Amino acid sequence: MQDPSAEQIDAFIKRWEKSGGHERGAGQQFLLEFCDLFGFEKPAPPVSENELNSYTFERRVDRRKPDGGSAPNWIDLYKSAHFVLESKQGVNQRRDKSDPDQPLLPDLSTAPANHSLGHGHRGSAAWDKALDRAHAQGERYIHLLPPEEGRPPFLIVCDVGHCFDIYAEFSGTGGQYEPFPTPRKRRVHLKDLHDPEVRKRFRKIWHDPHSLDPSKYAAKVTREVAKALADLAKSLEKDGHDPQVTAGFLQRCLFTMFAEDVGLLPKESFFGMLVRVKDNPAGLVTSLQTLWKDMATGSDFSLAIHDKIPHFNGGLFRDATALPLRTDQIVYLIHAAKQDWSAVEPAIFGTLLERALDPRERHKLGAHYTPRSYVERLVRPTLIEPLRTEWEAVKIAAAQLDDKGKAKDARAAVEDFHHKLAKIRVLDPACGSGNFLYVALELLKRLEAEVLDLFEALGGNRKLEMDTTIIRPGNFLGIELNPRAAAIAQLVLWIGYFQWHQRTTGKADTNDRPLLPKDNTIECRDAVLAYDEKIPRRDPDSGEIMTIWDGRSTKPHPVTGNEVPDESTRTVLFDYVNPRRADWPKADFIVGNPPFIGARTNRQYLGDGYLSALRAAHSHIPANIDFVMYWWNHSAELLDNGKIQRFGLITTNSITQSFNQAVVEPALSKRGNFSFR
Repeated sequence: MQDPSAEQIDAFIKRWEKSGGHERGAGQQFLLEFCDLFGFEKPAPPVSENELNSYTFERRVDRRKPDGGSAPNWIDLYKSAHFVLESKQGVNQRRDKSDPDQPLLPDLSTAPANHSLGHGHRGSAAWDKALDRAHAQGERYIHLLPPEEGRPPFLIVCDVGHCFDIYAEFSGTGGQYEPFPTPRKRRVHLKDLHDPEVRKRFRKIWHDPHSLDPSKYAAKVTREVAKALADLAKSLEKDGHDPQVTAGFLQRCLFTMFAEDVGLLPKESFFGMLVRVKDNPAGLVTSLQTLWKDMATGSDFSLAIHDKIPHFNGGLFRDATALPLRTDQIVYLIHAAKQDWSAVEPAIFGTLLERALDPRERHKLGAHYTPRSYVERLVRPTLIEPLRTEWEAVKIAAAQLDDKGKAKDARAAVEDFHHKLAKIRVLDPACGSGNFLYVALELLKRLEAEVLDLFEALGGNRKLEMDTTIIRPGNFLGIELNPRAAAIAQLVLWIGYFQWHQRTTGKADTNDRPLLPKDNTIECRDAVLAYDEKIPRRDPDSGEIMTIWDGRSTKPHPVTGNEVPDESTRTVLFDYVNPRRADWPKADFIVGNPPFIGARTNRQYLGDGYLSALRAAHSHIPANIDFVMYWWNHSAELLDNGKIQRFGLITTNSITQSFNQAVVEPALSKRGNFSFR
């Protein structure tokens, strides 16, 4: 394997830049020369035993016919466990002979009869449609591969001699292959091969494709960040600081670190401050409080960092309290600030941060968390797949309008769909630290980027559209009983939103002011029970306030090492005045993983008072049901009443076992909701 020189790349481009219109004749030759350029092993000649054709041109896959027979299909280039590649070839735009440097869109009606148009003139709507069809064709072929071969992580659409469109799906389920690394960067033109990062990407696609899975690097960074914060939190609590105050302080620190790493604050401004005060910690409190007050209001010149600060606002910096730190504690913070905060994975960050900041949960920092792929397996069928079905219909309609010369109407159709996307509200009524909401945000932003790409291709003003209409954190609503988790969930949504903008537009600043929404969309309250007042229950004999296990704190069993209830952590037992069903905010879709407590253990976890109030408030459903079914029942009623479009809830205690054994099934055809049981 070699890294081609600039001269070799230029020669390769020059050789192929004028080719066009002859995919069948040029496709394999182009890919063989591409392999030569990089020193890749060339595809092997096909053999009669189809299952042995693991890296070859024209790999056969069989499609079942309605009559029970099969029809062969052929993958242009296949490398097992790596990629499926489909090739097309357009033609370059014809040029005005009087000015050869200026391309002109040709009049197809006047093209010579012997002029091959291939799959359309590059840059035209017809060419874009041809590449979209190739993408869809590649996905069909992937699903026709034998199950024992798995699903390759990459799907490549190649316009021979011109560009590669790269798509990826790392879960191995054969789900939707989406633009990689982002919608705007998916297309690699031959001139882009001069970029070392692009060449590195191709080498990994050919030899180590899963190393490009961004979640792997992000998970590593996220674990390192969480550990650094946990160590500092533990040190602060030993000094006697209240855990809640410590948690708020560290959340402000971490968002500030993130802000400087994505460019919302000047580079290394916070890190530089920490280094300056490390050996003289007395000035840290004043510097931090000045910085955070300036972040709350915005400042043309902040004395804390000697630079301009945009207006952040939001609930995060209304409290600018800073804790005094010793030199060794500042070193913890410096270590955390050195991490690449722009690369944290919000889909697991919330869980790890919650554990890091909670003394009762800190021992679980290295334990199991719900993997992003599991979350996606609920969010995609519930939220994304129906929207993508609608989007495919919009794309077809827009293409037909554009072909008829009605570009304005085509733009309007795409714009209308974008406006619909921007109004969608997704609710997680037991959101924890926001993992499901973040995944919903990220997947919707990916779809939105595709919509905006087509809008721009049809002549629309992308920047103006984004300035006026866009999916924001405010589209994602949550209910969470734990105040620390609720605050983290809001933080996770902000981080994910700014990350997405940085990766797709090159900058995290969205030009919104304030940068952080004034109103939080995560409500800190009970999702299934409302009441006027809760009164501590007292022992009728001693008069002492009664307590039960808090229902969440665990500890490792001294013999087995398994997590078991930590009975030393207690919470007050209450009675509830005027119990009633809690209302949920208006939403279009509901997703999430509500707390699962089996019917047999409801009383142990919830206590007599809460369980009695809950059953009184929900007297219309059976009393002896699993706790999670209160969420399920409420969601089903909203669906039946036409107040939401779909919902998907995980209804099991064991996430891993659930997904290993899961069958995604529509409950009723008219509902189309999904339950993982």
